[in-house]
Amino acid sequence: MPSLVSTIVAAPSAEALRHFSQRLSFETDCSDVHASQQAGEADFILVDVRGPAAFAQGHVPGAVNIPHRQLNAETLAAYPRNSLFVVYCAGPHCNGANRAAVRLATLGYPVKEMIGGLIGWRDEGFALAEPGRGDPVPGCAC
Repeated sequence: MPSLVSTIVAAPSAEALRHFSQRLSFETDCSDVHASQQAGEADFILVDVRGPAAFAQGHVPGAVNIPHRQLNAETLAAYPRNSLFVVYCAGPHCNGANRAAVRLATLGYPVKEMIGGLIGWRDEGFALAEPGRGDPVPGCAC
């Protein structure tokens, strides 16, 4: 008897390659964002799309706070059209990053979601920052 995993047959390798390769063009993860920041290679704008109160409690260092409802041509006017945005929200239970990605794509900006969001960042053991100080806040309960 097949397991619950193999009951549904896996996609052919060519389809799996296409699917997973395509996902990487839409997503990045906390570890890659952190490594890019540490190496001084952050060639993207990291956007925390949660509200200002949540951002004030703790956020990913280097992130700017633009709540997803405020992403529009006016708030993004200072950014060149080829700016890559990486968006995140609270975590997998929140669709704010998806909403933000839709808005950014609609406005013609390249965008990726940092999967895991703030929960993923903390699960990786990375420190949070507080606005205005930029210093890490180890173990911040946000």
